[in-house]
Amino acid sequence: MSTACYGVNIHNALNEDDPAFIGEKAVRKLIEGFSCPPNAEVEHFLKRNAIEFTKKNQSVTYLVFQPTAKEEIFVGYFTLAVKPVSIRASVLSRTMEKKLLRVSTLNRENGTYTASAYLIAQLGKNFSLPPEKRISGTALLGLADMTVKMARHIVGGVVEFLECEDTPFLLDFYARNGFKAFDRRTAASEDGEEELVQLLRFI
Repeated sequence: MSTACYGVNIHNALNEDDPAFIGEKAVRKLIEGFSCPPNAEVEHFLKRNAIEFTKKNQSVTYLVFQPTAKEEIFVGYFTLAVKPVSIRASVLSRTMEKKLLRVSTLNRENGTYTASAYLIAQLGKNFSLPPEKRISGTALLGLADMTVKMARHIVGGVVEFLECEDTPFLLDFYARNGFKAFDRRTAASEDGEEELVQLLRFI
């Protein structure tokens, strides 16, 4: 897979005055072909929530394409949002604390910092493609991170975070990409409840 993949903000795809405009009908048709068997919730979010959440500015979803000589292949997507996050001081190094102090409030009673942070809310590969045409997880995460850094350049911020299932594969993947686990939380899922690991990275 080439590194020439690029992301299209759904806002742009729905804006008639934008060069990336294709219209809502075309966007819905495109994403209906997305498949992610390893994580049904990633697929459900894209097909049922991504457009409406983007319209309401709750989050913004980027559709990721791989250009080829013949076509633009829809290889995956990522969703970004800005959310408050609470981080226990006990999990931070001195250097991390100093960085966080610039943009956070310290609750001395419970020893937590609360800050606005960039959330990588969703990250999904399109498994409907043959293996040789799929984007790598590292490339997809890299596009999300590049977009976060563009936002940081415009409005500031020092922290990005995400949540993932507690599996060795995912935890190792994010650790290799510079993320550090800082907490856990229980979230509702289609099967009831699941425990998610929260990870952060300074940018």
